[in-house]
Amino acid sequence: MTVSSRTPRPIDHLVLPVSDLAIARDRLSALGFTVARDARHPFGTENCCVFLSDGSYLEPLGIANREECEDAARKGNVFVARDQAFRFRRGLEGFSGIAMATGDAWEDDQRYAAAGLSGGEVLEFSRDMLLPDGTSATGSFRLAFAADLRSPDFFFFASQRILPLPSDRKSLEAHENGVVALAEVVLSEQNPTDFQYLVQEATDEREVEALSFGMSVDTPRGRITVLNDAGLEGFYGISPVAGTDRGLKGQALVFKVTSLADCRRLLEQRGVAFRERDDRLLVPPAPGQGVLFVFGE
Repeated sequence: MTVSSRTPRPIDHLVLPVSDLAIARDRLSALGFTVARDARHPFGTENCCVFLSDGSYLEPLGIANREECEDAARKGNVFVARDQAFRFRRGLEGFSGIAMATGDAWEDDQRYAAAGLSGGEVLEFSRDMLLPDGTSATGSFRLAFAADLRSPDFFFFASQRILPLPSDRKSLEAHENGVVALAEVVLSEQNPTDFQYLVQEATDEREVEALSFGMSVDTPRGRITVLNDAGLEGFYGISPVAGTDRGLKGQALVFKVTSLADCRRLLEQRGVAFRERDDRLLVPPAPGQGVLFVFGE
């Protein structure tokens, strides 16, 4: 594929493993997010999504049936296998993957394979979702996976909505904290550019901004930044962990809000711990929220 034929992919959603959906729902609600009803996948996992008005969403991912998950992983389901591996290596909560929106997951799969970055077989599935008015809808999806064996704790995949869920989700996209968009996702790695090609192929974007402490790639919906230890500490106050192994790690989600003052007031009223840094509110991880959440205008 030539550079001229590339079509930069927007971020579709973020995979956030959690130990329990009820705990995640309580935590996200306390942070001022509107959380959709629980939904089951046909391979043993479940979620309670947070939809943003920019078209992206958060996917807190839980285990509904461990036996079904283990069976799906044994049969080659990459999505479940990656989730199982993440929980084994990193714990039950965190940030394990980024889905990029695509109109043709098969084409993305071929592109990943040509670059030596295929993460496994394409996955197709359907799932039902309960809407706020009590009705239900079925969505069908096709996923193509991009991964690097040097990075076992983080992966990318292209997500094609074959049969999209209803687009009119305005009630689910309105959040008390004023969040309107996903501004940035932050990953870490000792030498960020070691994974430059993976990020470029996942986003289908060749332009990379070199930073003093890492690199960034802009997508049509949100920026993906990879920082080294000095960058994480300097920008987000995340201290390096001694003996941390190599590979990409999910570290933080940065949201755009309509009013920082209103967001601050809501967090204070609900007793949510946060600190202020560079005109942004930083909420440290807690049960149901596996990574740092950052709110800014």
